Amino acid sequence: MAGRQSGAGLISSMPSSYRPGSPQQITQLIDQYPLAWLVSQDFGATPLPLLAEANGKGETVSLLGHIARRNPQYAYLQDHPDALVLFTGPQAYMSPNLLKDRDWAPTWNYAVLRMKVRVTFVPEETDQAVAALVAHQESSRKNPWSSDEMGERYEKLAKHIIAFRAVITSSDPTFKLGQDERPSVLQELCDNHPGADLVQWMRLQQPAAED
Repeated sequence: MAGRQSGAGLISSMPSSYRPGSPQQITQLIDQYPLAWLVSQDFGATPLPLLAEANGKGETVSLLGHIARRNPQYAYLQDHPDALVLFTGPQAYMSPNLLKDRDWAPTWNYAVLRMKVRVTFVPEETDQAVAALVAHQESSRKNPWSSDEMGERYEKLAKHIIAFRAVITSSDPTFKLGQDERPSVLQELCDNHPGADLVQWMRLQQPAAED
């Protein structure tokens, strides 16, 4: 895995049309789709919800999460901290049935993130990490829940987990969301596709060029 780089995660070379419109869109995708695979060098893999930690420019520079102490990855990552994090955002099949022109080839649209990270365990931040994740997930609810409502049971469960921070050393986002389609085709796809979340992200990438 790559060594640590200073500053925000570096975006590797890729077709420019499939890059996110801004670094802030990476943070936005993680906020909306926080469940990711944490993959260690021994190919251990655990799905975990992660929170983006951004710098003053809104660029994601690290990820905050927690893992079970009994998970074999916890022991492995202490000695081998370089890992890979994989996020999957909105995705769906794009059928020619969405278009009047049926000679258009079907494809799959998606937004994904591949991040090389260096993991550091921060046990003193475990309560903070749990509270931040709960607050993030409960923020849109009318009567948001907090871990305080668990009472003494919280402490019994919390001792079995540990927080970690994954500093991003390189970032490889791919937002394949119809950017290479003619504007009229992209508009028709957005108008007719049933996936509201995917369509929202497709519209974010919609080019200003005329057809």
